[in-house]
Amino acid sequence: MSPMESDRLFMRRALALARRGAGWVSPNPMVGAVVVREGRVVGEGFHARAGLPHAEAEALRAAGEESRGATLYLNLEPCAHWGRTPPCVEAIVRAGIARVVVAVRDPNPLVSGRGIRYLRERGIEVVEGVMEEEARRANEAFFKFVTRRLPFVTWKYAVTLDGKVATRSGCSRWLSGEKARRWVHLLRSRTDAVLVGRGTVEADDPLLTSRLPRVHQPLRVVADSRLRLSPSARLFTVRAPLLLATTHLSPPEKRETFASLGAEVAILPEREGRVDVRALMELLARKEVTSVLLESGPTLAASLLEEGLIDKLYCVLTPKLLGGAGAPTPLGGAGRSRPEEAWKVKDLSLRRLGEDVLVEGYLDYSTGEGTGPES
Repeated sequence: MSPMESDRLFMRRALALARRGAGWVSPNPMVGAVVVREGRVVGEGFHARAGLPHAEAEALRAAGEESRGATLYLNLEPCAHWGRTPPCVEAIVRAGIARVVVAVRDPNPLVSGRGIRYLRERGIEVVEGVMEEEARRANEAFFKFVTRRLPFVTWKYAVTLDGKVATRSGCSRWLSGEKARRWVHLLRSRTDAVLVGRGTVEADDPLLTSRLPRVHQPLRVVADSRLRLSPSARLFTVRAPLLLATTHLSPPEKRETFASLGAEVAILPEREGRVDVRALMELLARKEVTSVLLESGPTLAASLLEEGLIDKLYCVLTPKLLGGAGAPTPLGGAGRSRPEEAWKVKDLSLRRLGEDVLVEGYLDYSTGEGTGPES
């Protein structure tokens, strides 16, 4: 095995370890660490939860004296500043690590380049860029949150082969198969918040929780400009965090009612009678929500897309036909008047989820007339 192949092998293991922290470490990044001596793994670890030891500390503790002269593999540059825990670079130097392989630099200005420079100044060999693209994707929510102070928004929806998300009567349960539904619960457990509009709550009466055992439960967010939600909705029957995003158009007595049911009620600016979605994203960022799973109907999805706030999509394509000229489609709003103005989706990939097909892609705002994430 060549040195390059060996580095990729152990970095792949570091990335696998990092993903074990999904859902638990936010607003920190997911980090995995592997200590290798003479081609043999002698210690490994991952960041399990915000406030707990970092991956580097866990791996070095596991390796003990075998860290001396060893190589440390990290999917993200080690920190060189004090936070809730001491700087990881100091522990790396004390452990006697001779070589560090880093997939990607930390975008945090407090860290970026400083950790690598600290190690090199102390005689440690540092190799950068091994599986860099995979490492960026693994922490894509963290990268956006740190650089733009906005959550990374993933739009998930299920659609039939004729482009419908529900029947003409509004029924959407269940379009997708059992394996796809279980995958959604896993997705919820790995995100900070799940976002829907009032219409979705009225149509489906969802819990918006992950039904998998012993997992992180996301913050449930409902956009309802006038608080027309029913207090008897199932949302209020489970002990999981709930935020109702509303506007000054909602009656104060309704706000008090929902607050008494355990929900946090946030009053945000309104735009054309609806909750201003950019203000909502900024609020979530202030709450250190780094990732949002959008499971809404076509109106809220269109509002976020028109603002350039959706980063990624998961389309669950189910092998069914519903028909009906009035049956809803995934995206509402005014839409585009010409095909060349369409929002583009790039980096497409496909995989099977039982009887369904999952289409994954990233929004490309570099063309067309959308607001775009860089504006």
